[in-house]
Amino acid sequence: MSADPDKHRHIDISVKSSYIQAQSEPDSNRYVFAYTITITNTGEKPARLLTRHWVITDANNQKREVRGDGVVGQQPHLMPGMSFEYTSGTVLETPVGVMQGSYEMVLDDGTHFDADVPAFTLSVPRTLH
Repeated sequence: MSADPDKHRHIDISVKSSYIQAQSEPDSNRYVFAYTITITNTGEKPARLLTRHWVITDANNQKREVRGDGVVGQQPHLMPGMSFEYTSGTVLETPVGVMQGSYEMVLDDGTHFDADVPAFTLSVPRTLH
């Protein structure tokens, strides 16, 4: 059994999404979603989140890319075993969509790597069966 050469780069990402009915206007094709992301450093070295990159696709296959520094105005520095959780949101023109992306991370030694955020669904309740 070989050692994992990237064990210092382990970042676990979990996502929960929800539909925000109070801010949505379906008659105007405006569907507002919130998502809460938990980023956990399961590796052996401290890492800082530098940038985010999102690809947001609605049910009409309209894609929008979002890039920026940090998340919610922060660039969290995660020690091994530490988590950072934040909530943000997006607006779609359809009641269903998908988001996926990545975070650019940097270890304290200057090594850069991407932590992928697997695709997750944004859906008005009872829209998908």
